[in-house]
Amino acid sequence: MNSPLAAQHSPSASEDLVGLFDIRPSDAPASAEERQAAIAAPKFGTVFTDHMARISWSAQDGWKDRRIERYGPLQLDPATAVLHYAQEIFEGLKAYRHEDGSVWTFRPEANAARFARSAHRLALPSLSVEDFIGSITALVRTDVEWVPSGEEASLYLRPFMYASEPFLGVRPSLEAEYLVIASPVGPYFAGGVKPVSIWVEREFSRAGAGGTGAAKCGGNYASSLLPQVRAQEHGCEQVCFLDASTGTLLEELGGMNVFVVKSDGSVETPELTGSILEGVTRSSIIQLLSDRGHTVVERRIPLDELLAGIEDGSVTEVFACGTAAVVTPIGRLAGSSFDHTISGGGAGELTMAVRGELTDIQTGRAADRHGWLRRLA
Repeated sequence: MNSPLAAQHSPSASEDLVGLFDIRPSDAPASAEERQAAIAAPKFGTVFTDHMARISWSAQDGWKDRRIERYGPLQLDPATAVLHYAQEIFEGLKAYRHEDGSVWTFRPEANAARFARSAHRLALPSLSVEDFIGSITALVRTDVEWVPSGEEASLYLRPFMYASEPFLGVRPSLEAEYLVIASPVGPYFAGGVKPVSIWVEREFSRAGAGGTGAAKCGGNYASSLLPQVRAQEHGCEQVCFLDASTGTLLEELGGMNVFVVKSDGSVETPELTGSILEGVTRSSIIQLLSDRGHTVVERRIPLDELLAGIEDGSVTEVFACGTAAVVTPIGRLAGSSFDHTISGGGAGELTMAVRGELTDIQTGRAADRHGWLRRLA
């Protein structure tokens, strides 16, 4: 039975893609009891399903050996290029179990397109949209019993690619491996949806002009870890970065985009300058806000202007968004010379309304007006 509110992407549309993958069942899958225990109270990114998808690439042969195989450790030569030159990219998306038991994902074509852009920036081979969607579909169908149900529950999918040629030398790798692993997850933040405190980092930058900020690669996240530690030392859950050129403009959090809600009902978000990741959730929220009649402006937002708006009341809500956390209200913005509470520290009305609408679409509780959903199983 199909979820009645979702766009009807027939499972048969993915059959040709799934058929490209050789299914090699695990010889040691989790028992039904072990699986149920793992998905009963999942912690983000700590428990993984029985299988993983994999495709190998070489400059000589191109993409080959598409397969679903047992989840397990990777064997790497000590000289493997990724270990020395960080030539690696990844994506993140989720599979949702709808009330009728069917399993769907959200805008995978957008993730596939971003994956291709990231690959280009990191001088990695381009993976087709067909292989991207075929890999996640084949994996989800193989491990469909791992897809949890219930509020805030989903199967997190992590496609990634790395330079696998064993050599020491600064040049693009002539070999690469593409994989997808999957993890049953609950809420990203252990305490559930509640306003978070954000530390605005002035000393360190996430990315600069001409860098890899618009690519989803591990190096961007590695550079955010020390500032994240500093944020926690100041009693904040997340860190917000400013632009590298002037240190005055709002950019993004370590792993999320930022939105600012004004008292006149308009909404602003930092424009894509090449150093900000183009989030799939970000673009979806822009569409949903526009559908609601809100004016959405993408522009460069000075930090001082944002702080002044919080003080005089012209800024009423601030929130962050991303695949993992979906939409997270920001209740406090702090830095070395300021500490402001937003909207009394509570979750804003528009923030929670947009979050509810987005999650309702993803889980099949609301109509998919834009054709964002694709059925996997």
